[in-house]
Amino acid sequence: MAVIDSGVDYFHPDFRKEDGSTRILELWDQEADRIYSQEEINRALEAGSREAGYEIVGERDLSGHGTQVLAIAAGNGRASGGQYRGVAPESDLLVVKLGLAPRDGFPRTAEVMTAVEYVIRKAEALGKPVSVNLSFGNVYGSHRGTSLLETYLELMADQWKTVISVGTGNEGGTGGHASGTVSSEEPSQIELLIQEFETGLSLQIWKNYADQYRVTIVHPNGQEAGPLGQEAGTARYRLGRTELLVYYGMPSPYQGLQEIYVEFLPGEVYLDEGTWRILLTPLRIVNGEYDMWLSDARVRNRGTRFLQPSPLATMTIPATAGRVISVGAYDARRQQYAVFSGRGWPEQKLYALPDLAAPGVEVTTAAPGGGYVSVTGTSFAVPFVAGAAALLMEWGITEGNDPFLYGEKVKAYLQRGARQLPGFSSWPNSELGYGVLCVRDSLPE
Repeated sequence: MAVIDSGVDYFHPDFRKEDGSTRILELWDQEADRIYSQEEINRALEAGSREAGYEIVGERDLSGHGTQVLAIAAGNGRASGGQYRGVAPESDLLVVKLGLAPRDGFPRTAEVMTAVEYVIRKAEALGKPVSVNLSFGNVYGSHRGTSLLETYLELMADQWKTVISVGTGNEGGTGGHASGTVSSEEPSQIELLIQEFETGLSLQIWKNYADQYRVTIVHPNGQEAGPLGQEAGTARYRLGRTELLVYYGMPSPYQGLQEIYVEFLPGEVYLDEGTWRILLTPLRIVNGEYDMWLSDARVRNRGTRFLQPSPLATMTIPATAGRVISVGAYDARRQQYAVFSGRGWPEQKLYALPDLAAPGVEVTTAAPGGGYVSVTGTSFAVPFVAGAAALLMEWGITEGNDPFLYGEKVKAYLQRGARQLPGFSSWPNSELGYGVLCVRDSLPE
């Protein structure tokens, strides 16, 4: 089991064997640029105190996110007498603490890519199949599986005996996505509410490159910027106390769409609050479809949102990659879809849908520093599926029932075994994909 996240509290009993030694084979702390061996972690555990142990292995999970995710996937529940053990509690562990970008605290693409390659190459060297857990995502991109990270994960999912599970994110109910079609007759208008005390915001507009229309942004006081220019580089506009930085992208070798990127920057401390309008005035329309995404909900105020949002196409990247298992969340107690869970595209479009969902509401898991905590989010649904993938590969590869049970085959088995929840008329769908996780029914008869 490989978890690429915020690190791990390696002192927690749930990641230790009965004799107190660690289950972690290696721990790569990207922030410290240091790989710790199992021997070093054991010496840290034997040092007598956390402080003394940190002198040997200095990695700490400051947010607790990685510890919580790893315990759901593979914790053995020793601190609870086995009550809160994870899905694959006997698996060996590989852990990567991701280096984070200093500006927004999110992992950078290069760090994620090197982490994925590291755990797969390490598993291959050990001769062990590996289930990789990625419980994070971002909103930047066309959400069609064509970005550098998405295509890289698709490539790495074909390496060795590997399964990569990724969360669909928590953007489903945040109002951060809008979509529509520009007609050839009249302008389209999209309303964006910026809440007070907003310190910054980004807006992506993705469109067919063949479509041509003027983009105008209207301040709440009626002042207009635009039509936004297509100058080389970045154009700047000033509306009220807010500055707009506008960048027109071009198609690339792996992306045929066009992006118009707008950064809202405060002239002083905060952006001008109120209802902004984005006008799309047609010039030459071939397809007309557009999608818009705001900054990640974690970095914008709750009230900043599109006034007529679309909850579809809110899966975060890289859950939109082709050969990963994309995992949404549901409430296992109430047997209901979790409304925050990122949704796929409309079913008639041939873009990403969730593959299935797993429990992601009020899940009990290990807490850094000891004990347990209740958590909610798709981050905590992913390790249920990653742990299930590990169990299937154990049954197939380790126990000799199916030496080729990895990659897309594991995904197909989990899709076939997924249970359906009441209230949905078609499967797969944009909310739950093929249904909710059921390992028992995923084993072939």
